[in-house]
Amino acid sequence: MPRDDLFSAPVENPSPGASPAAPAENFRSRPLAARMRPRSLEEFAGQTHILAPGQLLRRAIEADRIQSLIFYGPPGTGKTSLAQIIARQTKSKFERLSGVESNVSDMRRVLSAAANRLENTGHSTILFVDEIHRFNKAQQDVLLPDVESGVVKLIGATTHNPFFFVNSPLVSRSQIFELRPLSEEDLFSLLQRAVKDAERGLGFMKIVADDGALRHLARISDGDARKALNALEIAATTTAPGAGGAVHISLAVAEQSIQKKAIVYDDEDAHYDTISAFIKAMRGSDPDAALYWLAKMVHAGEDPRFVARRIVIHAAEDVGLADPMALVLANAAAQAAEFIGWPEARIPLAEATIYIATAPKSNTTVTAIGAAMKDVETGRTLEVLKHLRDSHYQGAEKLGHGEGYKYAHDYEGHYVPQDYLGVDKIYYEPTDQGVEKKIKERLEKWRALRAAAKGAGEGKA
Repeated sequence: MPRDDLFSAPVENPSPGASPAAPAENFRSRPLAARMRPRSLEEFAGQTHILAPGQLLRRAIEADRIQSLIFYGPPGTGKTSLAQIIARQTKSKFERLSGVESNVSDMRRVLSAAANRLENTGHSTILFVDEIHRFNKAQQDVLLPDVESGVVKLIGATTHNPFFFVNSPLVSRSQIFELRPLSEEDLFSLLQRAVKDAERGLGFMKIVADDGALRHLARISDGDARKALNALEIAATTTAPGAGGAVHISLAVAEQSIQKKAIVYDDEDAHYDTISAFIKAMRGSDPDAALYWLAKMVHAGEDPRFVARRIVIHAAEDVGLADPMALVLANAAAQAAEFIGWPEARIPLAEATIYIATAPKSNTTVTAIGAAMKDVETGRTLEVLKHLRDSHYQGAEKLGHGEGYKYAHDYEGHYVPQDYLGVDKIYYEPTDQGVEKKIKERLEKWRALRAAAKGAGEGKA
């Protein structure tokens, strides 16, 4: 059997001379995104960080040195298309399974056929598993022996971080490549090509597409080629031809074809990445960036209590005593958000976000409690000094508890030098930020008085 005949990947994009040739009408009835799938690396849009000439994956494909791979990235970035291109380039048998629909029986059937093919003809099989993270551990384990022995070259595709959602043994046997959202320019070029391509695109129609309209679709599609092409197809097929018989895709038509920007927020990665960006923007004193990430979470329907909790924590952790009102306002916003819910909860949460982002910053509270916790966990446990012990129960006086304790309010300035720990230790070191500057001044004065009293033999039990 000729080697070329082994390739059985779905022919997404028929080319002239292909046999058997599907009627043009049938081919054109397929979605534009399916018809415009790239057939070669030259047609592939984006992902230059792994596919530009000289990059590792490009070299491996061109040299036919592909081992097992996992493609990780958001929808519409070309994971399936790239797997099919690799199968074409390496002239391998292409088998496809779905993490949603396929079961162990399907897997064993494909793996058995791949083993027979390799033994009888020496030809390799690429097993593409879409949404591989959907396989449970037992299903993923079925793949391990044949991946390990080279019976199949696995290409897994997932929108989830494989280091969290794919079994470690499978990850260790695969190269991980992250596919990024396509740039606006990549999508704009792809849309232009789809308008002009008479074979696979919309070139068989008479279309006049304004650059502004195509750029709007490219920008609003969030790096998703499928979404951009679907919107273009809707615009082309639902717009009535003008007087000259041409379909005019204007900016207004483009806006109607992709009415709402869908937020990519349907997995744990997006959930935690967005809140991470939100927190870091507040810490970095950028209220505008913080408001954007807050708006994204509001739009995506994030739990307002989750957002509020992070704001409260951040107020204590990153603003701290540089502005104690930050925690008060954050806590008030959290209570208000739980009381009123979306969409109005966005207002008190935005107020707290702006306040925290523009407040002076200090993380000395975190440092101080962290150092104290470390001493408690790893150091010698200190006993409470006798003059500090509870003296309100019967018999305490006989034990000497409370003896010599000085009541601070009985002294000038409501302060008296006194030993409260038994060892010399400084955990809290205030900064010069905001309110904390005043705290620093008071604390330095008190610590100096305590040191002087200790040196003079005073302030002891």
